[in-house]
Amino acid sequence: MKRRTCLQSLPYATALSLAGLQGRTLEASSNGSQLHHPARAKRVILLFMHGGPSQVDLFDFKPELQRRDGQDFPGKMPGNLDAKSTLMRSPWKFARHGESGNWVSELLPHTARQIDKLCVVKSMYSRGQSHGQAVSMLHTGSDNLVRPSIGAWVSYGLGRQNNNLPAFLSLGPSSGHGGPRNYGAAFLPAEHQGTPVGRQGKLGEASIDYLQPASPDADRQQRRLQLTQSFNQAHLLRVGPDPRISGMLETNELAARMQRAAPQVLDLSQETEQTQQMYGIGQKATDNFGRQCLLGRRLLEAGVRFVELSTGNVWDQHGGLKEGHEKNSLATDQPIAALLIDLEQRGLLDDTLVVWTGEFGRTPTVQGSNGRDHNPQGFCCWLAGGGVRPGFSWGETDDFGYYAAVDRVHMHDLHATILHQLGLDHERLTWRYAGRDFRLTDVSGRIVQEILHS
Repeated sequence: MKRRTCLQSLPYATALSLAGLQGRTLEASSNGSQLHHPARAKRVILLFMHGGPSQVDLFDFKPELQRRDGQDFPGKMPGNLDAKSTLMRSPWKFARHGESGNWVSELLPHTARQIDKLCVVKSMYSRGQSHGQAVSMLHTGSDNLVRPSIGAWVSYGLGRQNNNLPAFLSLGPSSGHGGPRNYGAAFLPAEHQGTPVGRQGKLGEASIDYLQPASPDADRQQRRLQLTQSFNQAHLLRVGPDPRISGMLETNELAARMQRAAPQVLDLSQETEQTQQMYGIGQKATDNFGRQCLLGRRLLEAGVRFVELSTGNVWDQHGGLKEGHEKNSLATDQPIAALLIDLEQRGLLDDTLVVWTGEFGRTPTVQGSNGRDHNPQGFCCWLAGGGVRPGFSWGETDDFGYYAAVDRVHMHDLHATILHQLGLDHERLTWRYAGRDFRLTDVSGRIVQEILHS
């Protein structure tokens, strides 16, 4: 298997050539990137519902669960759980919505009005009963080893559309459950790691560390950069190929360009008041995630390849399910619906893949008196735009929503499908490290063709 590399217009061609970062043999696309096959999407926005939203309280309506509230779960209980075997009904009503007639809980009234844009996968399953394992699995395809994040793989595979911005940004990433590893590049060149904005599910002032130039004198700043880069380049030429050094060379160049271009993109005040209100900005419950969603759209529009939004670990309702899920749904429902509407109005939804998911779901059985435990055995995600079938539902869990039972979709399958829509073959997008070719999907994963436009 050949190592797949990423050809870009780089400032230090000789040094980077020695580092083995040039020379692609794949078909070139119209924007200069290299694809394994024609792409249906140019960019991805991942809406990470950190903590594990409950599938049986949001999208996976289970009449049998409602009827048998308080009875014992009749199947086998997974190990390593604190949850009881007692079934707990959903406290919220469900209804069918749109022409598709897909089920949505009353917790998500805004999303329900967009249901015909969504492809809901109800048969997800993953590895990792704990947050750390499952979050790592979602982001890197591994539940226990340090591996490149999915955003880094996309950056590596496609390169940048906008040479003045990173290919991958992570908004409000958490410091726990993997922290920087969730947007890291691991053994890929450093230029492909995500750039964080905000932390712990909070966007704050939407600033990037060290974005302001050290010197107000632009010429002096440029001379300082050139001097530093000349030292780095000479070192690389002396020691030979090293993707860490070559990646840092490009990262330094990018940082200088970002100081000029990024502040305008990050400035939400350039949006109309009507647009900000649509996202819920200015309202206490929705302001934070509304800002994330609006900034996400601005970054996509500016040419960023992969944007991740994170709620922080707020969906983890081991107790207080009703209060917690109502608060979290209120915070995210309107902003996410606004994002879908905005992308469609701007002609971006067709070639933008929107992915909504947690690291796992929740048990249909009760934990404590009013909570649900972690459930990687069966949960929901949804996708929109980017060539997926709208108004569609795929897969099923069992009658109680515990286990993925019909047309099961593993996390590796979701990763393979995302890469496929971007024009990348998950089996060919590899990097040689420690004597073997690594990929996002490890040694498995299938493209879920059934959820895609033919």
